[in-house]
Amino acid sequence: MQLQVEHRSRLRKFDFNFALVILALNVIGLINLYSATHGANSTEMNRLFISQLFWLGGGWSCYIISTFIDYKFFIRVAFIIYGINLLLLIAVKFFGKVALGAQRWLDLGFFFFQPSETMKVALVLILTPILARHSSSRGLGLKELLLPILILSVPFVLTVKQPDLGTALTLGAIASSMILFVGVRRNILIPVIVAMSLLIPIAWNYSLKDYQRERIHTFLDPGRDPKGSGYNSIQSKIAVGSGKILGKGFRKGTQSQLEFLPERHTDFIFSVLSEEHGFVGSITTLGLFCMLLLLGVRIASQARDKAGALLTVGILSILFCHMFVNIGMVIGLLPIVGIPLPLVSYGGSSLLTTLFGLGLISSVSLRKFLF
Repeated sequence: MQLQVEHRSRLRKFDFNFALVILALNVIGLINLYSATHGANSTEMNRLFISQLFWLGGGWSCYIISTFIDYKFFIRVAFIIYGINLLLLIAVKFFGKVALGAQRWLDLGFFFFQPSETMKVALVLILTPILARHSSSRGLGLKELLLPILILSVPFVLTVKQPDLGTALTLGAIASSMILFVGVRRNILIPVIVAMSLLIPIAWNYSLKDYQRERIHTFLDPGRDPKGSGYNSIQSKIAVGSGKILGKGFRKGTQSQLEFLPERHTDFIFSVLSEEHGFVGSITTLGLFCMLLLLGVRIASQARDKAGALLTVGILSILFCHMFVNIGMVIGLLPIVGIPLPLVSYGGSSLLTTLFGLGLISSVSLRKFLF
């Protein structure tokens, strides 16, 4: 009897609004993925839609499990999770599958696992207790920043070497968001910004690979190579613009159905959405993402401890970075990088990681009540 009362109490505290917004984005993703994988010549891609249904079931299982397990448990084992992910990133270097010129995946037999995706959540988990211990109102000093920078630098370098500069920069943005949330002393922050600005020309000449520099040139002028490096950007903008207000209709988008649009089930899923459902469909999806972020901010503000707030901020930064970069690149505001649209694009590793991370936020929400 007491157990039943406890279950009912937890169910009343469950944040259904947060979960329903996530589910709505999943439904939008499935609708557009079905269209993207069922074009005129997409017979080999049909199985991807079925696979996504399985990943969605697994992802929601991760969401429920991480919701009802106390988030402090995951924080306590953060070093173990981080260590395992580092070992997997190292394994990618020696045993990883090479695809599209990059070595990012481990072949587990039943699916290809991308350790750099799970490293994002692992990074948030390990930084949470370290940053939560700091209570000074002056902000973090150089001494307090050394450990977080070291923890970030190892997976950052391993990810850059794959090469996957987009994901590596996302790791940097996640760590930076959490550090800035805690606060950094002004006498350190300003010199760091100046130093990073001065390092940009050095990075351009000596760190970026030729294809990465070409992506930036293409971003500035897609027409310089319309059939080569500029093709993806041009086709994506054609798809987005041709949708107009209401779109061409479900499975009636010419760019996606006639397969002019590359990687339409992953990186360019938002282009499929914009072409078939127009401005209305696009702004509805953006509105749902904004609503999810606002609900997350509210959860962070109501968290019962600093660790819960930091954990929520870290997971939200993952969601925001993916959303901002993916949509920015498909509409021509950012260079093309291989970052999927969370909860919408096809991808097992991405979907499982995102829903697990959002489940951690739900766990923080569930435990904001003292009684």
